[in-house]
Amino acid sequence: MKQDEKFVITINRELGSGGRSIGEKLAKRLCVPFYDKALIQQLKEKYGLSTEEIERLKGQQHNWWADFKRSLKLMPSYAAPQYISGKTAMPDFLITDDIFQAETEILKGIADDGSCVIAGRSGFHIFRDHPNHLSILIQASMDYRVSRLMKKQSISAEEARKIIDEVDEGRENYVKKYTGSSRYDTRNYQLVINVDGHTEDEIVEMILMYLGTSGNKILF
Repeated sequence: MKQDEKFVITINRELGSGGRSIGEKLAKRLCVPFYDKALIQQLKEKYGLSTEEIERLKGQQHNWWADFKRSLKLMPSYAAPQYISGKTAMPDFLITDDIFQAETEILKGIADDGSCVIAGRSGFHIFRDHPNHLSILIQASMDYRVSRLMKKQSISAEEARKIIDEVDEGRENYVKKYTGSSRYDTRNYQLVINVDGHTEDEIVEMILMYLGTSGNKILF
């Protein structure tokens, strides 16, 4: 990664690991936008960003995403809903090839527009050839994940474990289908972190230390 060029940091995470919150905090420390699965889906659905519409926009504008964002005065949401047992964002197992391609083009447009942090959506694969990309995997023990989900959703341990198993299976099937790889394959990441025994803020500091910065400026 280079100091004076646009960068993209992608975070894959296990449900209950706190990876989304870590991504948000990291983005704020770096003063860049944060995007996740729910926000990308909202953009796609609200503004009709199908593959055909994206191709039309790309044909009209060199940087179609920047122009699109300016026209809508769009700002990234730091409170987009997180998928829990199919109640908010579309489950990964319902994603079609067209939806995946549309979301891929949206993510590439976002990254072309400026530096950012992106959680999920097979970012490690989509940006595998990006010249300024850091890929991170956030993991945690099952006990940690169950405990965190219980507190966050006010549910029982049994319910939490069921949701985790469901989401794990759906995400793994999604990643295998569209990338030909496993999301657990550490070769897909430059940085793999187990959060057990650490706060979210401590994990953010670890990532910043890896980047070579303790503030808002990246020193690669």
